Amino acid sequence: MNKILLGLVLIGLLFLYACNSVYTPKQTGYFKIEFPKKEYQLFQEPGYPYSFEYPVYAKVTKDSTFFGETAENPWWINVDFPRFSGRIYISYKQIGAKNNFDTLIRHAFTLTGKHTSIAYSIDDSLLVNPNKVEGVFFRVGGNVATANQFFLTDSTKHFLRGALYFDATPNEDSLNIVNQFLIEDVKHLINSFTWRKQL
Repeated sequence: MNKILLGLVLIGLLFLYACNSVYTPKQTGYFKIEFPKKEYQLFQEPGYPYSFEYPVYAKVTKDSTFFGETAENPWWINVDFPRFSGRIYISYKQIGAKNNFDTLIRHAFTLTGKHTSIAYSIDDSLLVNPNKVEGVFFRVGGNVATANQFFLTDSTKHFLRGALYFDATPNEDSLNIVNQFLIEDVKHLINSFTWRKQL
């Protein structure tokens, strides 16, 4: 019995001695992201009713489907940011009998308003770019699917809506640094945007 007791005491002393080191908790953090230099190129494809500048580290792809259905017209595109798993979805509509201007405006505000249940803020601001293109920019705060949205219009013929999404679970804190980087590109797209005569 003494041998067992002596063995337990020795194991206990070894355990206490081994656990005598100072514990330093690791800080939580996120991976460091290397951002590319800001450079832009022109999107000005034949037949498209609009043009704009977009980053050289992005690519424009034609959006042929909308939630499994055929896109309304051939001018729906995506601006993809493969390095950041981000995408600006751009939809275009011609204003007319089928697409009433007031209805399009109301729909844009409704789509943004769908985030109300999880957003802590929705800020909208009127904009007019150097090419006299008008619209509204939406900034949505919180863990929402898209924190940056906008629409551009001439109020008679053209209406374009854009929204920046990430292929990730919405988390405002972890996406913030990438959101801040890409918001500059969204704003550059808006400021360089112009309507064109369809060729």
